[in-house]
Amino acid sequence: MEPLRHPTAIIDREASLAPDVVVGPYAVIGAGVVLASGCRVGAHAVLEGPTTLGERCVVSPHASIGSPPQDLKYQGETTSLSIGSDNTFREFVTVNRGTAGGGGTTRIGNGSLFMAYAHVAHDCIVGDGTIFANAATLAGHVTVEEGATVGAFSGVHQYCTIGRHAFVGGYTVVTQDALPYGKVVGNRAKAYGVNTIGLERKGFSGAAIDAVKRAYRLLFQSGLNTAQAVARIEQELSEHEECRYLLEFIRRSERGIVK
Repeated sequence: MEPLRHPTAIIDREASLAPDVVVGPYAVIGAGVVLASGCRVGAHAVLEGPTTLGERCVVSPHASIGSPPQDLKYQGETTSLSIGSDNTFREFVTVNRGTAGGGGTTRIGNGSLFMAYAHVAHDCIVGDGTIFANAATLAGHVTVEEGATVGAFSGVHQYCTIGRHAFVGGYTVVTQDALPYGKVVGNRAKAYGVNTIGLERKGFSGAAIDAVKRAYRLLFQSGLNTAQAVARIEQELSEHEECRYLLEFIRRSERGIVK
């Protein structure tokens, strides 16, 4: 049997690895890195701390996880990266630690897939069950909520939020908040209705999807302004959890929503 940790791997004495962690050839694991049970690190991957990975994470060859933030204001202060369980980081993915000005920590939840060359910048918050296609890129301070998909070669401007179960099409540039349950595509991004197929695949009921569609029609096709549409949605559709969350998302948006 091959050893769990290849003899050419460099593992700092101040790193903490569960006994069953597998480390491939020429991988580098720095001080302050914590790898929970079942993690696998591929050849030539680099992990820098302080960084914590939960159980069963896979770091593919040449990925860079926990590197310093690409922010000119960063002066070497101690910041961190916190990653949950069951995440997959494919080849050449880069994930940066936080900055002091942004709260100090970049956070990733559980069960997400980051395809080759995807990038998560400093102070981002990524929810559970997200998908980042090849070269999908987040600027600093971006929030991606649970179940969202960011398409290939797309870029998300700093401080934007991608809502729950939203779908960002390939080659899209997002400079405002993308609504939950919807599709945004283009440079600059425009809204293209409800992410119906995605919601069906995730088990949303027909009634819930129909309610979200009605809410979207009030927002984008009724001729009402946003405040008027929000009032109508609250009056007519607030019994649906998805519509209540849609209203909450719109009200707390600081950059405005993609229309």
